[in-house]
Amino acid sequence: MESLKVLVIGGSRNIGYYSAVRLLALGATVTFLLRSPQVFDQDDTIQAYIKEGKARLIQGDALVKSDVCRAWSEAQLGDDTRPVDFLIFTVGGTPGFSLTKGLTITPPNLVTQSLINVLETLPSPHPKIITISSTGLTQASHKSVPLPLKPLYSYILAAPHKDKCGAEEVIAHSAGWEWDARDSPGDDILGAGWTSRVPNAGELKSIAVIRPALLTDGKCRADVEGKESNAYRVKAEDLECGYSVSRKDVAHFLVEGMMRHWQEWEGKCARIAY
Repeated sequence: MESLKVLVIGGSRNIGYYSAVRLLALGATVTFLLRSPQVFDQDDTIQAYIKEGKARLIQGDALVKSDVCRAWSEAQLGDDTRPVDFLIFTVGGTPGFSLTKGLTITPPNLVTQSLINVLETLPSPHPKIITISSTGLTQASHKSVPLPLKPLYSYILAAPHKDKCGAEEVIAHSAGWEWDARDSPGDDILGAGWTSRVPNAGELKSIAVIRPALLTDGKCRADVEGKESNAYRVKAEDLECGYSVSRKDVAHFLVEGMMRHWQEWEGKCARIAY
């Protein structure tokens, strides 16, 4: 992974951040698109990689198409003319709470519209793309959510999940995956005419989606228990009894499981849980 060029959008914290730090430790060059680069001012780990020229901070907003274009250009810079190898897309807003709506984000289509901007500005050749979604978004996958968590998914997480469902519909269209029209969040999330802004149906082949169970801030069990451990479960289909998984373990799988074994996961959705 030493020579990889990686663009991370949504990497100021959580899975995007933990994944980026892992990649930097392995020698990759990581470009962050950040609304507030100052978030890393007191981060000694990131500052060390900035001094080495391995971490680059680009101020911008994924909701602004020109900012995304600039991020692509900056991520390609280096001693060679190779394109960007990977995009890690982990955009997510800081939620508020409403008694009537549960958790809310502003704007309510933050993830979907950011992803559309990313896909609309894809450089050629296309990089490999990894996005973070969630379990329980669609009618089919909601059936696999453990019964005690169903109210949480149906009410508390309804608004952010509607946004992520929009992003999944965009991916399904672009990658040529099956999609149940009943799961569509509609034009208020996707925007009118959105299909004209993304790759043609079935054109985007080099993409994979990670659908974690309920995320926690726990430790990385995979690091503690070692490489040969079964710290978490991963399947390319819905996992039964998948209650939770830590953000750090999702980042571990993203780098060590998915990126290292891209041929196994390209064009697929990975479900991960303990």
